[in-house]
Amino acid sequence: MAQNIQTVWELASATLPTGQGSAQIHVFDSKPQGEGEIAVLSRRGAGAGDIPLVRLHSVCLTGDVLGSLKCDCGGQLQASLGQIMTADYGILVYVLNHEGRGIGLANKIRAYSLQALGANTVEANIALCMPVDARDYRPCAAVLRYLGVSQVRLLTNNPDKLKALEAAGIEVLERVAMEGFDNPFNQDYLDTKVHLMGHLRKLTMQTARSL
Repeated sequence: MAQNIQTVWELASATLPTGQGSAQIHVFDSKPQGEGEIAVLSRRGAGAGDIPLVRLHSVCLTGDVLGSLKCDCGGQLQASLGQIMTADYGILVYVLNHEGRGIGLANKIRAYSLQALGANTVEANIALCMPVDARDYRPCAAVLRYLGVSQVRLLTNNPDKLKALEAAGIEVLERVAMEGFDNPFNQDYLDTKVHLMGHLRKLTMQTARSL
C-alpha cells in the first residue's frame, strides 16, 4: 500500500521548444504559492499504456549551470534529458529546492571548502551539522501522479529514489543506470556515493529492490 502520499498544485504550463524537439513544461508546488518542482514532458506518439522514462533531478547550480566537474550532476542532467526527449514518452522532474542534497547552496559551498581540506562529501556535511541527504521525493511522486503516471522506467543510481516512488505508489518497472560521468575531479565524490551512500551502478532491478 502506498505511504506518505502528498499532493501538489500545478501553477503554470506551456509548450517548450528545444533543440531536441518540443516538450510541455509544468511548474508545481506542494502549496498554492512557491515553485518547488518543474516537469518537462516529451511525448512522441506514445500510447495511453506506455511507460515513461523518468528522471528525478535535484537542482545543482554548480553542475547544471556552471559546468562544475566536482560532481556528475550536469552530465547526468544533459544525458537524461537527451534520452527523455528522444524516448516515445519521457518526463524530467527537476526539483528546485534540493540544492546541495537539500542543505542549500551556501552550505554546499561551505562543504566544498571542507572537501578541499580532505573531507569527503558525507564528512563535510556532518562537520557543518547538516544532514548527509535532506531531500524529500514525495512531491516528485505527487507530480507523476498528477500527470497520470503510475509506472515508470527510472533513470537513477540512487536507491532512495526507488524506495520513495514505490512507497508513494509509483511502480518502478526498470532502473536505468547513469554511467560515464567520471573525471579526475569527481572520482572521490562518486566513490563516496557508492560506498557510503549506497548508490547503485550497473545492477539488476531485483538487486536494486532489495536495498
